[in-house]
Amino acid sequence: MSTLNEYLVQKKAAALALNEQAKADPKANHFSAKVRAAGRSGVREIRIRDFQIISDSPENFAGYSLGPTSPELQLGVLGSCLTHITLIQAAKLDVSLESLEVEVFGQQHPLGGQEGFEDIPFFPYNIHYKLHIVSNESEETIAALHEAVERVCPIYNLLINPQNIAGEVVHTSAATVQKA
Repeated sequence: MSTLNEYLVQKKAAALALNEQAKADPKANHFSAKVRAAGRSGVREIRIRDFQIISDSPENFAGYSLGPTSPELQLGVLGSCLTHITLIQAAKLDVSLESLEVEVFGQQHPLGGQEGFEDIPFFPYNIHYKLHIVSNESEETIAALHEAVERVCPIYNLLINPQNIAGEVVHTSAATVQKA
């Protein structure tokens, strides 16, 4: 059975090289996503670089269940980031990993925030994760790895720290679009 240990050697070299590159040219990375609601279905087409991800609602909410909902995607994004950062930190700290899996859980109440349910959040809450690690390392080493992961995981920290998000609306008249 193959393990993650061979990959961690490559990951360590890549992480060190990227760190040196960032020190030599310390600019922030910029990235973006574009999302379009498809006509007739409302399916959300998420485009990031050359990738497309579909987000949809279940059938009981006027969807076709063609993809995960936005809250489900958020849990997946958190799990992906925790997994990636665990690999990076394990590589940097020379922690041996046979296997790694992250499960992320949360809940969202359909009546949250509405009259009679004001005390229940309308957004995902009670978010928690389980980091499943198979390793011959000591409990102390794995605890130190976990601490390092939570200290530097971008999406984990994005979610646990308050953020300022700016928004704007660009409105175009439907009549203008139809003439074009």
